[in-house]
Amino acid sequence: MSHSHFVPAAGHDWLLPLYDPLQRWLGADALHDALIDASAPLDEARVLDVGCGTGNLVLRLASAHPGARIHALDPDPKALARAHAKAERAGVQLDLNEGSAEALPYEAGSFDRVFSSLMFHHLPGDIQAGMLREARRVLRSGGELHFLDFARVGAPTLLARWLHSHAGPEVESLVAQCRAAGFEDVTVLDEKRTVFGGVCQLRAR
Repeated sequence: MSHSHFVPAAGHDWLLPLYDPLQRWLGADALHDALIDASAPLDEARVLDVGCGTGNLVLRLASAHPGARIHALDPDPKALARAHAKAERAGVQLDLNEGSAEALPYEAGSFDRVFSSLMFHHLPGDIQAGMLREARRVLRSGGELHFLDFARVGAPTLLARWLHSHAGPEVESLVAQCRAAGFEDVTVLDEKRTVFGGVCQLRAR
């Protein structure tokens, strides 16, 4: 399947085996749990994770909300293969698809929640706008986007500079992008400094 250029989850294909241990060491599990907590209740909800990578967020979603109907999408077949294997080991049923964030292969109004976690910064500016428009399109009326990504919150740490070539946009810029995509109610739930550097969590309706 052909997609526009994408950056692998770990930055390079050869680093993919190190991606999950590095995420755990950097505290991504706690960030994911906060994202999931803010989206509750999810029982019987139809949920989509855009840019799911190796499946860390969706597996935690499935564990916390076994009644949710979880779908996930990523353009990287190697990351998806790892997500499939992890789901099988955990005995979890997930709908994992290969596809692009700016052209989601789902009908309009078909999800209650859309998640985006630590992937938005990988996208070029025009693709970022397309991804947010697509997230708005596939959400039902009253549905919510739950978003976590790098943002400028103080000076970036040396580790953040090593992991990523930029510190992320200003938080206000992320809010403006969501509003431009058609989300009328955008709330910043948290902005903090972590070992990653600055991160921002927001909810858009």
